[in-house]
Amino acid sequence: MAIPSGSGTETLHSHLFENTNAAQTLILGVQHHVYTVLSVIMHANAIDNLVYLNLYGHDGHGGLSGRKIRLAQFAPQVGDTFVWGDKFSFNGYEPTGTNVFSAAEQIQIAAQSGGTAQYLQFEHGSGSDDIDITVTYIDQDWT
Repeated sequence: MAIPSGSGTETLHSHLFENTNAAQTLILGVQHHVYTVLSVIMHANAIDNLVYLNLYGHDGHGGLSGRKIRLAQFAPQVGDTFVWGDKFSFNGYEPTGTNVFSAAEQIQIAAQSGGTAQYLQFEHGSGSDDIDITVTYIDQDWT
């Protein structure tokens, strides 16, 4: 359970998604990577529902794996553009075990030695929705 250290790489990425009408993974985590989300831009071409920005991963409060953590909820109208510009980071993988957050858990979180990827997802609930999404982020690889 070594914590990645030493040299690594840091690269800037942008993913584009046109005409999404179902849940869309925006960033899929890779072990020993840390992702810093710079922005998520969404434009509603057609919309019937609320839309959500979710992070799936380890819940430090309950010690559970693969939990949906809702970051934001939007109610766009047709033609609206929404920009999430608050920066935040998340690890590529979950820690080992199902521990509740503690000093020891902090080390396990940093080691990312669990078998489950964490990921950022944009969710909306209707096949009639038509949403364009752009996500920009920094990928730090510490392998």
